Amino acid sequence: MKRLTLLTFSFLLSLTCSNLAAQPGAARYHIRQPDAIPLHGEWWFLLDPAGLGISNQWYREGIAQEGRQDKVTVPHCFSVDRRYEFYSGTAWYRKTFAWKRTTGKRIILHFDGAYYKTSVWLNGQKVGEHEGGYTPFHFDVTEQLKEGDNLLVVAVNNDTWKTNTIPGIKDKGDINDGFVGWVNYGGITRPVYLTVEPEVYTENVKIETLPDLAKGTAVVKAKIRVRNASATPATPKIDLTVLQDKKPLTLRWKTNAASIPAGQTAILETEAALTAAQVKLWDLDQPNLYELKTVVGTDTLASNFGIRKIEVSEAQILLNGKPLKVGGGNRVIDYPGLGSLEPDWLVEKDFRLMKEAGMEFQRLTHYTPSEYFYDLADRYGMLIITEAGNWQLTPKQMDNDSMRVKFRSQFREMAERDWNHPSVIAYSVGNEYGSTTASGQRWTKDMIAYARELDPTRLYTFASMLLNQLPEKPEDEASQYVDFVSTNTYGGHAKSLDHIHKLYPNKPVFISEWGTRSDGKGGEPGQAQHLSDVMIEIRKRPFVAGASWWTYNDYRSKLFGTNVNGFRPWGIVGPDRLPRLAYPVHQKEFSPVTVEKAGFKTGDQGVHLLTVKVTSRGDFPAKTIKGYTLKAGDISIALPDLDPGESKDIVIPIRGFDKQIHITVIKPTGFLTTQTDIDLK
Repeated sequence: MKRLTLLTFSFLLSLTCSNLAAQPGAARYHIRQPDAIPLHGEWWFLLDPAGLGISNQWYREGIAQEGRQDKVTVPHCFSVDRRYEFYSGTAWYRKTFAWKRTTGKRIILHFDGAYYKTSVWLNGQKVGEHEGGYTPFHFDVTEQLKEGDNLLVVAVNNDTWKTNTIPGIKDKGDINDGFVGWVNYGGITRPVYLTVEPEVYTENVKIETLPDLAKGTAVVKAKIRVRNASATPATPKIDLTVLQDKKPLTLRWKTNAASIPAGQTAILETEAALTAAQVKLWDLDQPNLYELKTVVGTDTLASNFGIRKIEVSEAQILLNGKPLKVGGGNRVIDYPGLGSLEPDWLVEKDFRLMKEAGMEFQRLTHYTPSEYFYDLADRYGMLIITEAGNWQLTPKQMDNDSMRVKFRSQFREMAERDWNHPSVIAYSVGNEYGSTTASGQRWTKDMIAYARELDPTRLYTFASMLLNQLPEKPEDEASQYVDFVSTNTYGGHAKSLDHIHKLYPNKPVFISEWGTRSDGKGGEPGQAQHLSDVMIEIRKRPFVAGASWWTYNDYRSKLFGTNVNGFRPWGIVGPDRLPRLAYPVHQKEFSPVTVEKAGFKTGDQGVHLLTVKVTSRGDFPAKTIKGYTLKAGDISIALPDLDPGESKDIVIPIRGFDKQIHITVIKPTGFLTTQTDIDLK
């Protein structure tokens, strides 16, 4: 996608809240297009509780009165304003901006996200509408723009939690079916901007990489979606350049250039082969990135990508031919005073805390977050399953044609935004729906088939809550259709995991949710102990590829069981991201490296020798350790490469007479993976 260069920021190594990313007064928001003309900032805002805005034509010029509106800053979440906290309904946004009319160009209006149903008018003319709260959408507004001042009016309705919305409440009529598990934060919650395109321009590009692990070579394919908005057919010239470490590679491209009829869109395909010398694989600790510059006619699009292979073999998920055994955590988009807004500083803070907790393989949550999180995952190493919003839909809902259309639309928007991210290794077609019913079976089979047509390069799954009820046969449950099983398991882990493996012996198992609340049995110490206890069972089972704690952070909810302060305290960090007792335990349990004291010798003139045994875990998590650094005080020591299960003794010279020394191990990407205090005696 076209996007701004990632903002450079310094990752600090301390886990204390005071050393996390600062919260600037004017929050920055990541914009996906480098040539964007931002429209966020100051807007007029008003509520429409009676739902009369459209019938009374509130989108017209001159209708609004200044004393009857508020000024707000977009991106904006009206649900965190104390005056509108409990409001569900339509809210109106209005912005006037100047424009100098251009010829031979197309002007595209972009929304990176607005919750949930959005209608848009420009200068009193309706330009389009959209349903779905977390995916991007755009409109061609060339014909509606005029020279001088232009009035953009947006109506956003967050009155979801209906039986016909995605996500939606259940339609069975049971008590407490009135809410989904998170808050329906309303507003224009992500950036709004314009782009200026030539009449023949690239709407999107899908980059697929096919590495040959034995030879070390790779093939890169690009599927370029080109829009010809002109009045005549066009056969645009195509030029592609791949950059590695900002240097262009010499490649020979095979292209199927073709004529595109006037007013039509076409897919142009091209591919090139990379030699072994040109290939650097992407993985968690060496997240090597490339950039593809696609020039179609006079339009240029730049996209980052990585070369990596993801596959399933013998009950293992393989990344570049090596088994994945990695921890993770679910992140709900929620922060006090922000709701579902994701300014850059919050994304950076959450990313760092998750990465240093050992949360590197996860679904995140039941909808797609800001793309900036995925950019960081690409650059610093993280594996993500993206999920569209089938949250506990009922059989009747999953059989409804309208619901199926809505889901496919939101899934397509999610996939088309995220399909060039190497961090995205799989897609999920839902969470905790009736996967033992005929409707759930059809949904799983049909939606995975639909999704594979969009993107056959990823793995497919869904999060099941019903495998814990121990179905008797594999065909009794829809996990028969997935590449790997995702199970939400709360208790009885050993029995459930063994039964799942018996049902599907050739499928890896990903624990998509597990955990306990910090206010449950034993409080915070009990939460931390539960984490360690379950890890004992996970380590006994080599078919477990990942375990993603529910949740990384506390979040607000209207669902039954929520505390009176409005939060569900499942997190290993609180709403404000202050770590709980479980945070360092999770960090320790999910580090692939352990450090323990092996010996200590006193020496002359205050110089002592501390020997530590550094081990690459052989069970879970497990991966080859390469490029890691051990730090003890002001001493840094490059660790030797270690295969899973391998250990090395490291001798550290210690000066002075301290009774204890703090040791950390740092990943090649600069993130802490484990830390410990060792007595010097």
